[in-house]
Amino acid sequence: MISHPSRHCTVELQALPSRIGQVRRIVSAQLRYWHLDPLIDRAALGVTELLTNVHRHAQPDKLCTVEIELLLDRLTVSVHDHDPRLPEVRDVEPSATSGRGLAMVAAVSESWGVRPDGESGKVVWFTLPTAPAPVTAPARRPRRTADKPAHRFAEVEHAVDGHRAGHAPARSTVAG
Repeated sequence: MISHPSRHCTVELQALPSRIGQVRRIVSAQLRYWHLDPLIDRAALGVTELLTNVHRHAQPDKLCTVEIELLLDRLTVSVHDHDPRLPEVRDVEPSATSGRGLAMVAAVSESWGVRPDGESGKVVWFTLPTAPAPVTAPARRPRRTADKPAHRFAEVEHAVDGHRAGHAPARSTVAG
């Protein structure tokens, strides 16, 4: 039985830098609510890039609608604006400071696209799978069992900034 076959969230906004940050936080909070925490970074990056494109390029206005929809095993994030011009991925110089937004969306998503929306406007969208891709383990040779059980104890440490991975440094606060 599927308890929530489809979930939907819509945010209307003017694509200004301060609003873009707010929408990123709204998308992150919604994905946390849907227990899709592993998708937050990619969804936030993708929606930020799409809204930045609206802010920089959309005419005649910066009004747009962000929709996120969870349908079974797929999250779709789309941005609707009032500019009929369709964006395109372009080659940019290595030293360029902009122009890579759609390439980044393509890199972090499973699929993406753009389609006209009515008489004037378009929808740019991307999808993320909600289930992790199946991991296949390499085939192993059968282990030979010994008459006596072998005990091996090993602790492997991976230092990151001088701390063992997975452990936070101890901290305390003294009021006073």
